[in-house]
Amino acid sequence: MNNEARLNCGINMPVLGLGTYSYPNDRQTTELAIDMALKMGYRHFDTAKIYGSEPAVGHALTEAILDQTVDREGIFVTSKLWGSDHHDPVSALRQTLKCIGVSNFSSKKIQSLLDFASVPPAVNQVEMHPMWRQRKLRDFCADCKIHVSAYSPLGGPGNAWGTTAVVENPIIQSISRKHKTTPAQVALQWGLSNGSSMIVKSFNQKRLKENMEALNVKLDAQDLTDIEKLEEWKIMRGEFLVNDSTSPYKTIEDLWDGEI
Repeated sequence: MNNEARLNCGINMPVLGLGTYSYPNDRQTTELAIDMALKMGYRHFDTAKIYGSEPAVGHALTEAILDQTVDREGIFVTSKLWGSDHHDPVSALRQTLKCIGVSNFSSKKIQSLLDFASVPPAVNQVEMHPMWRQRKLRDFCADCKIHVSAYSPLGGPGNAWGTTAVVENPIIQSISRKHKTTPAQVALQWGLSNGSSMIVKSFNQKRLKENMEALNVKLDAQDLTDIEKLEEWKIMRGEFLVNDSTSPYKTIEDLWDGEI
């Protein structure tokens, strides 16, 4: 399969990215994981100011570039700013920023943005996995030529807020046995098969390799049909963003514009 997605800004983005969120955040562990990932062929790295991993990502990639392990043009970095970090970055970003994107936007929020924005977002990064498939949003983004990128494509196992329900689902496990692969690879290939990119976090060498090999897994039409029958439920519901006093969102339904 094609290991890159062509974005509406004219840039190619690797469809398998390494997520770098971890709690507690340990810089040395993150840098070692990035070094391992680079040697395995990872070229897309996802970070955010709120993760606290930007310094580790920057240092690890700089070292790899100086060591000529990889050239800068071959690296794609996704980062994210929280809503409190508004400033005037234009002069600096004219030199470095290639594409802009959004995260956790519903179809309604994207349409509101498109109604006035002169530059459309290239990517919408959202929770997506076989048990939260985002069909409506994916179709809307496809019509708008906005690429969908999935965080928590395995359901976030290993995180305090995550679940093993995706990789332990009997249908996912049955498909993995059928193809002599792993449940994680099935979940990742499901997302890749629908044209999305996968941001998956692991600092474990074996799982880093396993996730990269998901690019070579082939699912058939029956597999995809069976996955479409899975009951859906969203893991990251965002309850902490909803209240009656300081938030514009009074209910979970308001927050996600009914797409939940």
